[in-house]
Amino acid sequence: MDKNGVVILGIFVADLAFRAGRLPVIGETIAGSAFAVGPGGKGSNQAVAAARAGASVTFISRIGSDTFGELAFKTWKADGITPRVVQASASTGAAFIYVHETRGDNAIIVVPGAAMELCAADIDAASDAIRASKVFVTQLEQPVAAARRGLEIARAAGTITVFNPAPAIELDGALLALSDYVVPNESEAEKLTGIAVGDLDSARRAGDVLLARGAGTALITLGERGALFHAKDRSVHIAPFMAGKVVETTGAGDAFVGGFAASLAAGASPLDAARFGSAAAGISVTRPGTAPAMPRRGEIEALLARSSPLL
Repeated sequence: MDKNGVVILGIFVADLAFRAGRLPVIGETIAGSAFAVGPGGKGSNQAVAAARAGASVTFISRIGSDTFGELAFKTWKADGITPRVVQASASTGAAFIYVHETRGDNAIIVVPGAAMELCAADIDAASDAIRASKVFVTQLEQPVAAARRGLEIARAAGTITVFNPAPAIELDGALLALSDYVVPNESEAEKLTGIAVGDLDSARRAGDVLLARGAGTALITLGERGALFHAKDRSVHIAPFMAGKVVETTGAGDAFVGGFAASLAAGASPLDAARFGSAAAGISVTRPGTAPAMPRRGEIEALLARSSPLL
């Protein structure tokens, strides 16, 4: 069977983004400078990123039959994403996002809503799409059992597996052993390995732990320092790309994962796919929002062609 495209298992939430100079302390009310509602959820953001980067994308999830659910379908339709979702009686999820009004960094609270009911049976119902895909991606905003089942189906079918262990939780080694690529950020890598990741040397030590626990390759995103591609036979620093002034970093990790998956699905080498993901992330941080900030393939290719990554 000829495999093609990307299947992503994850959640959709409505992002409620507030901009201010700082977070309030308990009992305090402060004035913010901006507010916006938009599409979010790590899995859905990654699906938008992969679709805009040129991949044929199917998204597996659960949402509610409500206003936020309508926003989900509108978002997926706009970018040609095929939804394989269950509409449940529970409400669609939401996320509170604080964004610093000048630096663009963020703090997030996610309530998955209906997606917390995702179970192995839902994944089995969409197993045909997973088996036919070239790349399968999942995270941890939905229940671990659902993520595990998706990775099991993909691995058995010979589909490339990409596991983004976010948000960070304690894990046994089973999910890592099912992952061709595990893609944590610095804090997630520390949670998984016990090693504080503050530079390339510590990232490599954390990568060694992830490989020892069964991951095929550790691809650790390092924020403004880019990413580390850490495999058994090589360890390569993927430098960041500067596409303009940083406005908001909220969707950068999802842009990286979605771009990486799309590039793998298009037949790129893993290192080239990681560079493609780094360029996608570099563009996304120059724009507000999460899914709306995801760049299109032509923009990513143009950035790769016209600039060297920051070293």
